[in-house]
Amino acid sequence: MASSAYSARRRRRKQTRPPAVVAFNPATNRTRVLMVWGLLVLSLLAIAGRLAWLQLAQGNNLASLAQQQRLSAPVQRQVRHSISDRQGNVLAVDQVVYTLYAHPSLFNLTMQEVAAALSPLLETSESKLLSQFSRQPTGIRLVDGLSEATVDHIRALRLNGLDLQPQQQRFYPQQHLFAPVVGFVNIDGQPQAGLEIAYQDQLSLAPPIAESVAEAPQNETISEAEVYGPPVELLTAASTEASDPEASSSEASAVLNDPSLAGNVSLRLTLDSRLQRAAQQELQATVDRHRAKRGTVMVMDAHSGEMLALASVPTYDPNQYYKADLSDLRSWVISDLYEPGSTFKPINIAIALEAGLITPDEVVNDSGQIQFGEWKIRNHDYATAGGRGPLSITDVLKYSSNVAMVRIMQKMPAADYYTWLQRLGLDQPTGIDLPAEAAGQMKDREQFVNSKVESATTSFGQGFSLSPIKMMQLQATLANGGKLITPHLVSGMVTDDGREVWTPDRPEPKSIFSPQTTQQVLDMMEAVVAEGTGSPAKLPGYRIGGKTGTAQKAAASGGYGRGRVTSFVGILPIDAPRYVVLAIIDEPQGDDAYGSTVAAPLVKKVTEALVVLEGLPPSAPKP
Repeated sequence: MASSAYSARRRRRKQTRPPAVVAFNPATNRTRVLMVWGLLVLSLLAIAGRLAWLQLAQGNNLASLAQQQRLSAPVQRQVRHSISDRQGNVLAVDQVVYTLYAHPSLFNLTMQEVAAALSPLLETSESKLLSQFSRQPTGIRLVDGLSEATVDHIRALRLNGLDLQPQQQRFYPQQHLFAPVVGFVNIDGQPQAGLEIAYQDQLSLAPPIAESVAEAPQNETISEAEVYGPPVELLTAASTEASDPEASSSEASAVLNDPSLAGNVSLRLTLDSRLQRAAQQELQATVDRHRAKRGTVMVMDAHSGEMLALASVPTYDPNQYYKADLSDLRSWVISDLYEPGSTFKPINIAIALEAGLITPDEVVNDSGQIQFGEWKIRNHDYATAGGRGPLSITDVLKYSSNVAMVRIMQKMPAADYYTWLQRLGLDQPTGIDLPAEAAGQMKDREQFVNSKVESATTSFGQGFSLSPIKMMQLQATLANGGKLITPHLVSGMVTDDGREVWTPDRPEPKSIFSPQTTQQVLDMMEAVVAEGTGSPAKLPGYRIGGKTGTAQKAAASGGYGRGRVTSFVGILPIDAPRYVVLAIIDEPQGDDAYGSTVAAPLVKKVTEALVVLEGLPPSAPKP
C-alpha cells in the first residue's frame, strides 16, 4: 500500500511540474534570415548574369546552332553534274541515299517485332539489330547508304521510331571500268582523283538552296524538288544562252553553276564504253595469262586527239575506293614512266628521214653487235641470227635491228639529235586532261652530246623514259601527217538534248614531220605487220602498220634488271590512217614474253572490236 501511495504522489508531482523555458535570441534568428535571403539574391543575380551573357554575348551563335539543328538541308553535300561517255552512258552521277536511325523509346511494337521486320530489308541479323536497339533509348545509327527502293519498303512497314535522313552520294554505275580515268569523290564530297578533280570547277554546282531551307516554317517538310532547284523548263533558256558563241566565259560559268542544271547536263567524254569494256576484258585476260604486274591498252583518234579507250590494270571500284590499294588509285598510264624500247624506232626513222640523213630505199649494214667503249650493243636475236648484213630501212624495222638503228642515228650529230628529241617534247607532258601527268626524263644535253653511248641507246628506245600516254602522242604524229596533238578525254559539257554548254580550250597542233615522211614510215610499219615481228596483229581485210617493243627495265640499284616491258603499237588503216592502238604490258612472266607474243595479240583483239564499233570498212587493196 505504501508503495502504491508513493507512486501516486510521484505521478501527481510530475504532472504539475511547469514546462522548461527555451530562451529566445532575436539577433541569432535575424542573422539566419539574412543569410538565407542573401543566398537567394546571389542565386538570382547569377542566373540573371548567365542569361544576360547567353543572350547578349552568345545569342547569335546559339541561334545559328539552333537553326542548323532544327532545319538541316536534306542534301548536305555539294551537288555535281554527271559524267557520261560519248554515247551518253552514265559513268558518274549524284544520287540520294539514306541513313536509318532508330529511336526504341518511340517504337509502337516490341524490339523483337521491329528487328524481325527490318532484318530482311537491311540484310542484317535480328540479333545484331536487337543489340543495337539496347544501346540507348534514342538516336541509334543503324545503317548508311540505303537506296530509294529499300527506303520505300521500310516506309511501307509504317513503324514508329524510325528516322530516315537523306544525303547526297556519288555513284559510279560502271564500277571498275573507268575508275583510273574518272576517279572518285570521297565520303565528304571531295574529289580525289581523275576527271572528278581535274574538272572540279565544271562539275560542281552551287550548294542546295540553303536560304529556302533556312526560311522554311518549322513544321514544313522540304521536298527534293526544292533542294535540287527549278524544273527542266528553266534549263532551255539557260543552255540556249550558254551555247551562243558570243557568250562570255563568266556567263558560261554562271550557267554551269546553276542548280537548275543538276541532272540535265553532263561532262561528256570522248571514251566509248563498248570499246572500253572490250579493251578492259582483253587486257585483264592478257595480264592474267602472262602473270604480269600491270598493263594498259589505249585507242586514240590520231587526227582529233580523242581517246576512245583507255583501259588499265590494276583498277578498283570507285564506289568502294576505301578498299583499294593506294597505288591503284592513280592512273599509272599518266603518272608513271617507262623505257619504250623498239616501239620508238619508227619515231627515230621519221627523224632521220625528215632530216635527210637517209632515204627509204637506203641500205644499212647490220653486223649483229657493236661496241662503244665498255658497252656492247647487240640485236635481240643475235644468238640465233647473228649479223644480217645489208638491210633496207624497211627491214631494219621489220627485224627490229638495234645495230642498224644505231648506225642510222650515228649519221646525225648528237647535238642535233638532242634538239630533235626536245622538239618532240620528250621531256614535256602531253597536256592530257588528267591530273598528275609525269614529264619524260632525258639525260642533260652535255651528257648526251659527250657520251656516244647515250645517242646509241636512244636510237633503239632505251636510256630515257616517258609515260604511256606520251608514247601514244608520239605515235599519233605518224598517223596524222606529222602533227603533235594533245590527247584528251573530255568533249565538253553537254545538255540532255545534245547541245554544248561549255567546251575546253586546246592548244593548236604542232607540226613535226611532213606528211611525206610519215607516209613513208607507215609503209615500213605495214611491212612489220605483214611480214615481220608484228604479224600476230594482222587482221584480214585491213591494212595495218605496227611495231613491237621488248625493253629491259631499269633497276633501282642502277643498270638493268631481269624485268621487261613488252609493247605493240598499231596504226590503221594505212591507206587512210586514223586510229592508233597501243598496248603495254609490264613484267610479263615466261621465257616467251615479247612484244610480238604478248602485246601484239592484244592489239589485234582490240582492233577487231574497234573496226566493228566504228563501222570501219575493209581497206582497199594495196596498189
